[in-house]
Amino acid sequence: MQPIVLHHRPATIVPPSPTSLAFDAEILAGQLAPSSIAMYRRDFLAYLDFAASPEAALQSATLARWRAHLAQETDKSPNTINRMISAVKRLMREAAAQGYIDHATATSFDQVSGVKTAALKHRIKANARVRIEPVEMRQVCETPEPDRLIGVRDAALLAALAGSGLRVSELASLTQPQVRPKGSSYIVLVKGKNDVDYREAPLSREAYSLIADWLAARPVDSDYIFTSFDGRGQRLTARPLSPEAVWKIVRKYAQAAGLDDVKPHDFRRFVGTQLAQRDIRRAQKALGHKRIETTARHYVLDELEPGLTDNLY
Repeated sequence: MQPIVLHHRPATIVPPSPTSLAFDAEILAGQLAPSSIAMYRRDFLAYLDFAASPEAALQSATLARWRAHLAQETDKSPNTINRMISAVKRLMREAAAQGYIDHATATSFDQVSGVKTAALKHRIKANARVRIEPVEMRQVCETPEPDRLIGVRDAALLAALAGSGLRVSELASLTQPQVRPKGSSYIVLVKGKNDVDYREAPLSREAYSLIADWLAARPVDSDYIFTSFDGRGQRLTARPLSPEAVWKIVRKYAQAAGLDDVKPHDFRRFVGTQLAQRDIRRAQKALGHKRIETTARHYVLDELEPGLTDNLY
């Protein structure tokens, strides 16, 4: 068995903000994954740009005014606004813990609430979460042309998403040593955005079989499973697909199957929803969530089933 090879994406270089403080998002190093820190950095820089001065940035009233600005002057969804507000509050708490600011200042920031989702519900896109039914997922996964090499790859890719619940970044960087047999089925060893150690994610037998077909047909050698084509699909390379390329592949085949606005994360929601219908804790385990509330809130698309009150008495 080959050793697991870790592949790290280079850190994103962000230009400094004109409003500089003694701390930035890097104070979260060792607590969050680099990808999460990058998101905190982006949100904090947006806040600093609004504050315009270090003195204003350290006043909780500025955060409250930024909240109002985001609600009144932008078209951001309430979920996005609340995430940005929470990012600033988290950094202020950590800055106080590390002695950059006093705890009273951090407490004042904590008292700034987010926006009410109901007040901005018109900004939540109707297609933000696309529910895919099993018959629709089958149609999408059977759309790639099996007589073309790129179709063999794409069939394996779609099945892997639909049969594992992996995030798009996890799938794009997936390597052969990460796929392991376990009992009569298969698992994938993945390290998610908040994971310290590798965890096991399920992989369907169908996905494993299609991946094996792809690797057997692929004329290049690469540890990466899903490698890219150059020249409009004519020349296969040993380079892994980017997350953006996976997005394009998913949207292409979903639209061909008659589904609009489908994203790779909707495949993850499909897995979570189907598993949760049997046992929500299995869905939680498969998706790698630390809290079951996350599974219930974001990945289970509840709909009232007709006939629920039939035969109650």
